[in-house]
Amino acid sequence: MKVVSILFPLALGVLALSSLEAQSPTPIEMQAIVPGSMTPTPAPATAAGAGVSTTDMQKLMQLVQEMQATNDATLKKQEAALQTLDALQKAAEEIKIFSKRG
Repeated sequence: MKVVSILFPLALGVLALSSLEAQSPTPIEMQAIVPGSMTPTPAPATAAGAGVSTTDMQKLMQLVQEMQATNDATLKKQEAALQTLDALQKAAEEIKIFSKRG
């Protein structure tokens, strides 16, 4: 009975594996590069001379300044939260010390 309980799952596993078909990779067709057939790509335009008007630049500068102000406010809030967490951690440590004494 023990042999059957070992061989039966083994036979099922072999049957399951034999039913699987191996996957062959799909062939990749590539076009040959012939010298002289490549067209040069144009160079990307720079931000300074790419037709950006002064009003667009002013809007961008205003947006950057607003983002900086938002970031500064966020940093101040995070600093206040860290100070609160430090105070809570010190209080928790004091409670642990006092609870061990009494």
